[in-house]
Amino acid sequence: MTGTLVLAGTPIGDTADAPPRLAAELMAADVIAAEDTRRLRRLTQALEVRPAGRVVSYFEGNESARTPELVESLVGGARVLLVTDAGMPSVSDPGYRLVAAAVERGITVTAVPGPSAVLTALAVSGLPVDRFCFEGFPPRKAGSG
Repeated sequence: MTGTLVLAGTPIGDTADAPPRLAAELMAADVIAAEDTRRLRRLTQALEVRPAGRVVSYFEGNESARTPELVESLVGGARVLLVTDAGMPSVSDPGYRLVAAAVERGITVTAVPGPSAVLTALAVSGLPVDRFCFEGFPPRKAGSG
């Protein structure tokens, strides 16, 4: 029996914005793949939860190398939770490679809905929201895009 990949939205700023299911998923996961393990530690402390699973780093620099390892855990029946620094995995954050690999192997992929900077900005922009195109965030430094 294969495991389940869970993408969990994390607070963009205020920990009180954490989805209610996030704490339960943090405690239930066999493996937690975190974009930044230090931020994950701060989040679990703020939510007053103690993850039982193994925590591994999963960020842009190791995403390609770490994905096969996580897929093998999933094939072996593990529940893998993917969290990013802030917002939703795969949306301008690591995750799409792991999701694609899981889908390709027939592994169940689900999500704990949470905050998204893209949708939050769109919602408060006053722009029509029935159609939009997101092409990523602008570069942090001029000329780095």
